[in-house]
Amino acid sequence: MSLQNSSDDKIQVIRTQPDQSLGCSIIDEQGREVPITEDMIQKACSELEKRLVKPVEQE
Repeated sequence: MSLQNSSDDKIQVIRTQPDQSLGCSIIDEQGREVPITEDMIQKACSELEKRLVKPVEQE
């Protein structure tokens, strides 16, 4: 299976707390450490999906 193929496999996600930190951070413009949340990742994925360009079908 290549990375481009979608999978029907389902992975259960267990959330213990809303907006829980995922254990990683980014550094903002002021040099502050900002925890990365699931909401941040979901928003980034949504933005990427909006920019997705489907390849032209070959005949």
